[in-house]
Amino acid sequence: MEWLQQLVNGISIGSIYALIALGYTMVYGIIKLINFAHGDVFMIGAFIGFWSISHWNLGFFSALLLSMIVCALIGVIIERVAYKRLRNATRIAALITAIGVSLLIEYTMIFFRGAQSAVYPSTIENRAIDVFGAQISSLSLLILGVSVALMLLLQFIVHKTKIGKAMRAVSHDAEAAKLMGINVDNTISATFAIGSALAGAAGVIFGVYYTKIDPLMGMIPGIKAFIAAVLGGIGSIPGAMVGGMLLGVVETFVSAMGFSSWRDAAAFLILIVILIFKPSGLFGKNTREKV
Repeated sequence: MEWLQQLVNGISIGSIYALIALGYTMVYGIIKLINFAHGDVFMIGAFIGFWSISHWNLGFFSALLLSMIVCALIGVIIERVAYKRLRNATRIAALITAIGVSLLIEYTMIFFRGAQSAVYPSTIENRAIDVFGAQISSLSLLILGVSVALMLLLQFIVHKTKIGKAMRAVSHDAEAAKLMGINVDNTISATFAIGSALAGAAGVIFGVYYTKIDPLMGMIPGIKAFIAAVLGGIGSIPGAMVGGMLLGVVETFVSAMGFSSWRDAAAFLILIVILIFKPSGLFGKNTREKV
């Protein structure tokens, strides 16, 4: 039953990638921007959770909520200060700006607290639970449960709320949405807020699971989440969820087979294969674009 244990672990890790990937895919779906600073919002979320638990004595769920709120505000600030003026700029200008914002966040954090890593305080008792003969970590099940709950909440927001309908309208045609009375600027800011809040939650979950965080931690998970978004189909919310979990399962089974040093390479190999054989991703649609 070891395969079941590895499968649950893989889906749990993949759900972290999925939460980050949702931010990438939501922003791209609305303004066609790859927000490479998103991985660093994830890093900020991890540190807010760390300070909340270790310095302010908050519990896991309180730290998770606080991290989501602060990261949502940071996401809005990044959009208003760095990206809003580049709506009509070339894509390369927006991309370079996103990389610049990423580096600014990383080295601002290093300036104020140093580059040393921190050990996440233990707030949750981790014990093995017997499931069909497999020893499943209770922490993995908690992570999976929280991640799935947040994804379901996102689906509810997108499909059942006024702001969700506005987001779908702006994604489809921003000019038409504006003519219909939708405030496009506020809708884009709301998209950044929701995506950043999910990244903040992923940061806290990551810290609790891996127990070690540092100011440059957002780089690799951020890139892997981007790969997950491309795998599922960039711009597709269900695609980001499935892509993240698939990536986590592949990495876990690669490590279980004794190739742990190749787990990062496996993610990039998946990206190469997807770009060669199905560039639109698993849930993406091929679209024509005038150039």
